[in-house]
Amino acid sequence: MTTNPALDHALRQLKLPAFAHHYARIAEEAATANLSYDRYLQALAEQELTQRDIARQRRCLHQAGFPVVKEFADFDWSAIPSLNRARVLALAQGSYLERAETVLFVGNPGLGKTHLATALGVTAARQGHRVRFATAAGLTAELIQAQNEQRLTKVLAQFLKYRLLIVDELGFLPLSQTGAHLLFQFCSTIHERVSLIVTTNLRFAEWTQLFGSESLTAALLDRLTARAHILEFIGQSYRLRQRRHQMDSHPDPAADDFGAPPQAPTN
Repeated sequence: MTTNPALDHALRQLKLPAFAHHYARIAEEAATANLSYDRYLQALAEQELTQRDIARQRRCLHQAGFPVVKEFADFDWSAIPSLNRARVLALAQGSYLERAETVLFVGNPGLGKTHLATALGVTAARQGHRVRFATAAGLTAELIQAQNEQRLTKVLAQFLKYRLLIVDELGFLPLSQTGAHLLFQFCSTIHERVSLIVTTNLRFAEWTQLFGSESLTAALLDRLTARAHILEFIGQSYRLRQRRHQMDSHPDPAADDFGAPPQAPTN
């Protein structure tokens, strides 16, 4: 398989790395199959498009900032029988992204809300969409810093460049008055322009305690729930269940039922 250094250079200058990498091999295959010149060029173009799509997916996944990549295949659906699996997987098709709709996962900790939110984000990234993952605490800190540095307008505008934003663990940590107002401003900015996934351990009736204002909470919920897919997670914590399973499977022989080591026998 021979290559042409001048052609290699020209293709790289044109930013066609897949052309440069595959043209010699595909030329040999085309000659063997007696393909026309346009079919040969088509094969090269398809290879370039495939490589660009793969690179874009990797870039989107990397830029999303997922703490851990989660997949639907790894989720234990049987642990939460009340959860509508078909509805979640329908979201993975991505139509909610086209309509800039909101997805709200509500339920106690340890039920897989973050797992499924991440899986939806990973799926969107692999579809070529720009995605951003952040905890509510991390996002609030970012907005407060931007306000202190007089960059808030710019930072809020940057969020509009994404197709999907994921805010995890809303309600796990308290919000300051400033943080609450900035989160409201964030949601108002992206409303009906960027899809949003929120995971929270708080029922909607409890949000006033978090945001500290009935009017602010009502306005926020009005925006978030207007065009939303709301899924409630009911069940026993994954982590607690796994911990109990581990303890049942591998009991500590040095501990009694109360977790204390047995007393040494006395003579």
